[in-house]
Amino acid sequence: MTAASETPSLSVDGRIATIRLRRPAHANRLGPQDLDVLRGHLETVNANEAVLVLRIVSEGKYFCSGYDISSLASDSAPSSLYFGQTMDLIEAARPVTIAAVQGGAYGGGTDLCLACDFRIGTPQADMFMPATRLGLHFYAGGMSRYVTRLGLAQAKRLFLTAERLQADEMLRIGFLTELVPEDRLHDRLDALSAQIAAMAPIPLFGVKAQLNRIARGDIDEAGIEQAVLRSEQSQDLAEGAKAWKEKRAPNFTGR
Repeated sequence: MTAASETPSLSVDGRIATIRLRRPAHANRLGPQDLDVLRGHLETVNANEAVLVLRIVSEGKYFCSGYDISSLASDSAPSSLYFGQTMDLIEAARPVTIAAVQGGAYGGGTDLCLACDFRIGTPQADMFMPATRLGLHFYAGGMSRYVTRLGLAQAKRLFLTAERLQADEMLRIGFLTELVPEDRLHDRLDALSAQIAAMAPIPLFGVKAQLNRIARGDIDEAGIEQAVLRSEQSQDLAEGAKAWKEKRAPNFTGR
């Protein structure tokens, strides 16, 4: 059983929410209780219309080492499929998500990164996918994210060899969207969060969701057309045009 002080925490500051992984002594691995807490945090954030950005950060040397597979020894513990379903929920989260990858991301921890919309890393980051080497078949959502984010060749490279990649290679193949010095990580995280939080909520949420669908080969043309019309009829579009003309920052309300 994980102590409450070690389960992921949630803080909300206006339009920006932050989930913090707090098991540094165990490489921030996630057990069943942690996943339950994560799901609760996602429900809270999704229900808060004011939140536009959700960041995932970690304490200590490692970002996340994935599912605590030692829990599989317990008859009461859920399958690793439960971990995958939780990552699917992170991908489907209403706000735009950012992973601050300050250290190692291993196994399911790599999928936690890929489930986020942005992944800012430091030179201390590294990653590998040991599932096949450990005898574990990976779940569908994670394999899909590997292929859609990184391409089939890189997905095969990482799953079928368990090769460890350093930060510069993670950036090159698109695993990281940015690479910044260690002492600049939190400043860059704050700057990107503020930049996204200044966007108009209606297209921000709609475009994010539709881009993820398109990446899976699911183009919802009717849904996109409805979203376009909704944005065209919104107060925010009028505000955006007015702010552009007046050369000031817009004040979007999500209406």
